[in-house]
Amino acid sequence: MSNLRNWRTFQTNLQERAWAPAGARLLTWRDWVRDNDPVYAAARRPGTAEKWAAGVVLVVVAAVVLFLALFDWNMLRGPIGRWASVKYDRQIALTGDLDVNLFSWTPSAVVRGLKIGGPDWASDRDTAAVDEIRASVRLRKLLAGQVEMPLLSFTRPRVVLISTKDGRKSWVLNPDKPDTGEGLKLPVIQQLVIKDGQLSFDEQRRGLTLEAAVNAREAAGGAAGFLLEGRGAVNGSPLTLKVEGGPFVNIRRNRPYRFEAAVNGAGSSLIAKGEITRPFDLGRFDATLTMQGRDLSDLYLLTGVTLPNTPPYRLSGALNRNERVWTFKDFDGRVGASDLSGQVRVDAAQRLRVDADLTSRRLDIDDLAAVLGARTRTNAAGTDTEAPVVVGGKLLPDAKLQTERLQTMDGTLSYRAGSVKANAFDVRQVNLGADLKDGILKLDPISFDFNRGALNGTARINATKATPYSSVDLRLAGYPLESIIPARNGSVPLSGRALGRAKLEGPGASIHDFAAASKGSLSLVVPNGKMRAAFAELLGINASAGLLKLLSGDQSESQIRCAVADFNVSGGTATARTFVIDTDVVLAQGKGSINLGAETLNLRIDGESKKPRLLRLWAPITVSGPLTAPKVGVDVGSVVSQGGLAGLLGAVVAPVTALFAFVDPGLAEDADCGRLIANAR
Repeated sequence: MSNLRNWRTFQTNLQERAWAPAGARLLTWRDWVRDNDPVYAAARRPGTAEKWAAGVVLVVVAAVVLFLALFDWNMLRGPIGRWASVKYDRQIALTGDLDVNLFSWTPSAVVRGLKIGGPDWASDRDTAAVDEIRASVRLRKLLAGQVEMPLLSFTRPRVVLISTKDGRKSWVLNPDKPDTGEGLKLPVIQQLVIKDGQLSFDEQRRGLTLEAAVNAREAAGGAAGFLLEGRGAVNGSPLTLKVEGGPFVNIRRNRPYRFEAAVNGAGSSLIAKGEITRPFDLGRFDATLTMQGRDLSDLYLLTGVTLPNTPPYRLSGALNRNERVWTFKDFDGRVGASDLSGQVRVDAAQRLRVDADLTSRRLDIDDLAAVLGARTRTNAAGTDTEAPVVVGGKLLPDAKLQTERLQTMDGTLSYRAGSVKANAFDVRQVNLGADLKDGILKLDPISFDFNRGALNGTARINATKATPYSSVDLRLAGYPLESIIPARNGSVPLSGRALGRAKLEGPGASIHDFAAASKGSLSLVVPNGKMRAAFAELLGINASAGLLKLLSGDQSESQIRCAVADFNVSGGTATARTFVIDTDVVLAQGKGSINLGAETLNLRIDGESKKPRLLRLWAPITVSGPLTAPKVGVDVGSVVSQGGLAGLLGAVVAPVTALFAFVDPGLAEDADCGRLIANAR
């Protein structure tokens, strides 16, 4: 116990020593004020002057209070309207009564007949007209620096919003202050009432119009809450919009406000269910978004965000808004016959920016063709996509690039496909990247991994003008020829590794238009490989060897020393500079052209045997017709000429001599493969 008493004594002494100096200083200051401060002295012992001053102050305060109580606030309608009209450069007027009640714990005001005209370029329609506005605020909250409104009521508000093609917005009162995209921030409204509201929206850039009814009420039952419902059109197709929210009674800053929104139009449907995390900060909310439609590019008409062409889609994920940044994350779903997941971030600053990181666990390669503008078909079950769907005999996609859309935004894209559904090209993985800046789109990388080999490259599209100008540089490495011509009856007719390069540039709004006007080079090289001997002989139209081997089912192989096809491209026409197929039995050389615009072939291959052959029909092979269905034939005129020569020899010399026309001495030499391959690269 003695120890406890000692401890308490120590604490008491410590507190006295700590507080004693502070208390002493406070008493000293009080004594100084009492003895020296004239204001304190006058208040303690007011004299005649002080009494007169206090009286004058009381009279002034009373006069001000009386003035405010009896003041006709309608006298301020004109000055307020003129001041606002000058400040915001449009006609603003208060045409009805103005009532103000300041002497209350909840000061209130009633404004009747408010009209806000449109800017000079849209002066024929008022931006807003409201029959009556009632508003009140809590004085105690206001004195604490917070705005809390027990009531905000609008009677028959009519709002007209117009956005022009060049980006002007009628509802922006201060055009010199850029729109930060952070969203509207409202005070806490405990009771919101909107009676018979009307909203008209005209977005001319996207051809979007909307006429909507707006109501908010606090009645008991299912009718309570906020409702905006309207119809319109987007790019000529019907549009519907519905936004619902709960009642506003007892809304608090820390209590989320729930809402649902649904938009249908332009072949798309968007449904969002979420909550405004801090009422009424409309710049912040969280929601679950489900969207589906026929083509992701159609969403531009509803959102203003440029997206690529796709097959039908259905995606669902978390939508978040944090002021000017919108994020659609953790979404999953299907696009065509492929799964798609990832995150899209949209920065709605003065210049829109979109960054997307996307992945597919299993890609249907035909879905990717739709991104390039090809027409595709996806079955009803969403398990298979067919592409490209040839239209009018044309293979290259002719969908136009919307340059005006690319000019309105910047952004990046990263896409990876971990695996690819079995396809004719034997593609196994895909990796794509894109960067869009000031109307210039750079694609890097463009990467396709095959079972063996890969296609890699880059592309650049300058979309700053109406007709884009593009350049591509693609390299093919180690692609197996057997993937092009599959085995038949257990035999591979052609094998080897192909190397290639396509380096083209030119104008064009679609891939087809670009190819039709392009210039550059195309090359394909097979350094070595094997070919079925029958086909090798037929390169020289060798009747005795080729046809007999083909008809007898001979599966023997000939060595391909090299094959080189090198084309110069100008004005959309690829003309052969080098076209050589060198095997151990035949040296074939070709010439001709490929019309990329018409998508037609006109090639001729002349073969020379390296070994003596009997009964050789000396005639070139021709490859002609459309790329979608090329025709391989024989130059019949050459065969007839050769037969005519044989007939002449038979009539003049002897019947045995006539066979000499069909005898090939086999004088062709090996091609200089090293030089040909080096020149093709």
